[in-house]
Amino acid sequence: MQHRGPLRNALLLCLAASLPLGAPRLAQPAQFQVESDTLVRYFERDTRKGDDQTVLPVYEYLRVAAGELEDKGLSVHLYGWGRYDLADNETFADRSQGELLHGYLQYTRSEANFAARLGRMHIFDGVANEAVDGLSLRGDLSSAFSLSVYAGQPVALEVVDGRSGDRVWGGRFSHHWGYWYDVGLSYKRVDNDGDRQEQALGIDSSVTLPWPVLLSGNSVRNLETDQWQEHAYDARIRLGNFLLRPAYERFVYGAFFDTGENTGGPFRFLKDSHETVTVVSGEVTWYPKSGIELQLKGKKYDYRERDDDAWYYAVLAILPVLRLTQVGAELGVMDGDTDDTRYTLGRAWFYHDRTPAFLSGDVVYVRYDADIQGEDRSLFASLGGGRRFLRDALEVKLSGDYSADPYFDRDVRGMLAVRYLFSK
Repeated sequence: MQHRGPLRNALLLCLAASLPLGAPRLAQPAQFQVESDTLVRYFERDTRKGDDQTVLPVYEYLRVAAGELEDKGLSVHLYGWGRYDLADNETFADRSQGELLHGYLQYTRSEANFAARLGRMHIFDGVANEAVDGLSLRGDLSSAFSLSVYAGQPVALEVVDGRSGDRVWGGRFSHHWGYWYDVGLSYKRVDNDGDRQEQALGIDSSVTLPWPVLLSGNSVRNLETDQWQEHAYDARIRLGNFLLRPAYERFVYGAFFDTGENTGGPFRFLKDSHETVTVVSGEVTWYPKSGIELQLKGKKYDYRERDDDAWYYAVLAILPVLRLTQVGAELGVMDGDTDDTRYTLGRAWFYHDRTPAFLSGDVVYVRYDADIQGEDRSLFASLGGGRRFLRDALEVKLSGDYSADPYFDRDVRGMLAVRYLFSK
């Protein structure tokens, strides 16, 4: 097996995430919950000597919640993960590793929809998508205005020259009128060792019009680089059995990253890019009867710096076949100016859920118009199945993936997942 490209794993994760697992269902309100997800993964990697090496990590994700979980009041929430490499072949820097993802006290009240959190939490509000050790507050100022604020230390900078001088704070102010519309203005600032690291301002909105028509979108400005980072807007228009969805997106790669230590991750190489991508798309979906979905979609990609345009056209169908819960297929064509943007794509998938057992599968085949690194096609196949026990409190799933493409000669992966939910 030869590794040839860094983005392929992200594609596999996206495909795997699209296969539903079937979450356990709770029958009664709970005051105490323990949810455990144990994952045993298998894959191979190349070594510098050219030999394949088996990698066998075990992951444990544990979530604990206690207190007023269904009603308003005080509760505590803990969630963390750990990993241990059974193969111990130096694939990971440390054979064992773990982290507390969140651990906070929460207090909620019915009056003004008030909620307060204290501890380690993930803030996803407006321009914020941050893990924070601190305090967050939210509530209604009136029937038409709401406010959320947060402050603390950013977890992402915990190992960068210590925590002294590290701060993050921000919030979102919104105006709304029932379910008809909501418009919000949000702000975020991150300091590292006393120096300003990130500063962003965002506007988001959702509007419901007659027919019905739903409009939504957001714009984000990077105040450090003084650039618009992104614009993303779409509409959902229902006309009888048809759903229309036009969309517009614009991304400035360089504006997604700050200039300090927090710039990182797998896409750090885009930090100094001057590329701007504009995406205009449209979808028409027809629902002729229950369980049937037929879709036409088109999408245009416009790359400013490399002066490259690419069009993607596709037809998609989801049908109830052979008493399966869902069967779908997609046929698409990408027509661009470069070798990697000229191809034909075919995809088929199914999902069958007949409690207590479930089964899912996905196959994606791509044929390129020209060779890419000596290959003109790629294949991805995934098959998974499992069963629920103890009134759906215990779920066991076994899945396997196979892929071969211009960036990987061959890649085989397997995973055993055990999910258990205790509620009292």
